[in-house]
Amino acid sequence: MLDYTPKEMIERHSGGMINPAKTCQPVGAMYAALGIHGCLPHSHGSQGCCSFHRMHLTRHFRDPIMASTSSFTEGASVFGGGANLKTAIKNVFTIYNPDVIAIHTTCLSETIGDDIPTAIRQSEIPEGKVVFHANTPSYQGSHITGFSNMTNAMVTYFAEASVPQKENFANIIPGFVNPADMREIKRLTEAMGISSILFPDTSGVVDSPMTGKFEMYPAGGTTIPQLKKTGDAKITLSLGRFASQMAAENLEKKCNVPFASLKTPIGIKATDDFLMALRGAFATEIPESLEYERGQLVDVMTDTHFHFYGKKVAVFGDPDVVTAMTEFCLSLGMQPVHVLTGTPGGALGSGLGGFEQEIQGMLDEAGVSGNVKAAGDLFTLHQWIKNEPVDLLIGNTYGKYIARAEDIPFVRFGFPILDRAVHPYMPVVGYRGALRLVEQISDALLDRRDRDAADEDVELVL
Repeated sequence: MLDYTPKEMIERHSGGMINPAKTCQPVGAMYAALGIHGCLPHSHGSQGCCSFHRMHLTRHFRDPIMASTSSFTEGASVFGGGANLKTAIKNVFTIYNPDVIAIHTTCLSETIGDDIPTAIRQSEIPEGKVVFHANTPSYQGSHITGFSNMTNAMVTYFAEASVPQKENFANIIPGFVNPADMREIKRLTEAMGISSILFPDTSGVVDSPMTGKFEMYPAGGTTIPQLKKTGDAKITLSLGRFASQMAAENLEKKCNVPFASLKTPIGIKATDDFLMALRGAFATEIPESLEYERGQLVDVMTDTHFHFYGKKVAVFGDPDVVTAMTEFCLSLGMQPVHVLTGTPGGALGSGLGGFEQEIQGMLDEAGVSGNVKAAGDLFTLHQWIKNEPVDLLIGNTYGKYIARAEDIPFVRFGFPILDRAVHPYMPVVGYRGALRLVEQISDALLDRRDRDAADEDVELVL
């Protein structure tokens, strides 16, 4: 093995990626499509691509993920997949009978340059059925980019401004979060007495109950009439700029619906901002029930402050949830000294997202010095931690290898979580979600402290 220092190793691999902290666009596009009622996602590419994307989502949600594929062969790879797509659309409607087919592309079909809109127009689509598409080349962006592109396609294909005056309801674009988080966002909005359309909405789809009868298309999801009605909303709340803002901007241009870009409501401040945005747009008061929940969270944060104060933490994952989690860690008195996302496009001065700029602003305001990187990988994160150890690591399943190697307490957070269950049913957004995060972080730190204390007792006995 070559004897490089951690800094030298980072410099040597700076032009490439080692274990990138992301996956490809079609995973996010497939998940977004599942948030439409009666929709079957369709992967326009090879069968292996579709199998991987379904597997990744199935392992995270522990629920069967249904999707179809154009099943490219050598011939389609050379001459194009238009014929495959037309045949697939006909077969899918005949055999599986969805209300909607949501087509997303893969790197193979994007490299060939298949004309998806023309193929859709030339296909046999039964009356009352819908086919739409999003371009999601796997070699650009990440699964968050794919989610954003598919959500934006929902606006492009379906949103309509059908009335002269905007109606008294909100559009909410939740971003790439678990179905429990989407359910919690709807609960908070309903508690405010505000009507809303959440899109996409995977609650009731990838967390459906076991009834003894297989449902190809569960009861959940945003309906096509609801997607059409989004053009009549009073406001759109975009939760998470990377996953949601593009669709909100498109809706404003297409249907003149103003939007507010907010953080994913993880932690006390981001949840406050979400509720205050609703309050400001609809001139309503925060109900006592939500003030009570907030008070409980403040009480717990105060009671457990000594668990967190001054602890160094590393946070990685998808940019929207990492941004909100970093803010929450600062609220707890922790020091996020390493913050990283694998999603590109968030470097300083790069426009949409501005991940590095936003995180660095938070750290500067809190007087914390740390490393921040967009389009990063887990090799870089590991080397950062070797150079400056932390008390806690927060991120998805793949962080367990770093936590194990460096003997760091680890809290699983974000996507994907492949080696634990139940998490899709437990929200991390809102005040209730923040309480759960406080419990998880506190337990991880205290378990480590108790283990260290036990080791000291053994040394004294020996």
